[in-house]
Amino acid sequence: MPKMKSNSGAKKRFKLTAKGKVRIKKAYHSHILTKKSPKQLRRLRRRSILDKAQAHQVKRLIPYA
Repeated sequence: MPKMKSNSGAKKRFKLTAKGKVRIKKAYHSHILTKKSPKQLRRLRRRSILDKAQAHQVKRLIPYA
């Protein structure tokens, strides 16, 4: 059976933790930062864990991660 293909966009955006959870970068931290408060920008710097339902979908896109 041939290898499955990973989704290229998903490979760049998601990483798996050692326990298999999906880590993501938060949105709204790429441009137009002058309007956003320092508190908001600090929160957006942190990585986040995806919830289980969406994590299941993402794991299908990156089978070898």
